[in-house]
Amino acid sequence: METPIETPIEPDDRVKAFGNQLVGVHLWLREELARLREDVDSRREGRTERPRELRAHCLTFCSALSRHHEGEDEGAFSLLAERFPDLRPVLDELRHDHQMVAGILRRLEELAGDADAGDPAGAERVRAELDGLSALLESHFVYEEKRIVEALNGLEVPAWRGSPPAFLITSPEEGRDG
Repeated sequence: METPIETPIEPDDRVKAFGNQLVGVHLWLREELARLREDVDSRREGRTERPRELRAHCLTFCSALSRHHEGEDEGAFSLLAERFPDLRPVLDELRHDHQMVAGILRRLEELAGDADAGDPAGAERVRAELDGLSALLESHFVYEEKRIVEALNGLEVPAWRGSPPAFLITSPEEGRDG
């Protein structure tokens, strides 16, 4: 039987450093992508009696991933480049990945309705795009986590504490003001 590890928490401790939060967002995005792929597979194989609406699920995922990357590009990466100039080439590579991901997301948004309409070829095209996206994101997330998590953990940005920046939000409700 495993015993949970407990960490003492002092009021001023940074319980969740920004880099650790980024890893958590990446885990959530991986899980959501896996669920979306399962939904597409269920539709392709006719395994579901009442499948979720794939287009809505796809658009929700695409929106969350876009918000995450835009938040990194517009906020976190600029701040990291300013405070850690040695990271600029890494950040440029990550921005390039974001552009490639955005292209795949546009194609997915165009194709998602075909899978909902019961078009088997459409579902196959969606699955192929999701497979490509999954491979690209896995590589991107691993590289990003290896290269910038430590720097993010070293940042103190009071504004991010009160209202999480877009790249650290995992649900639409989280981004809304009270």
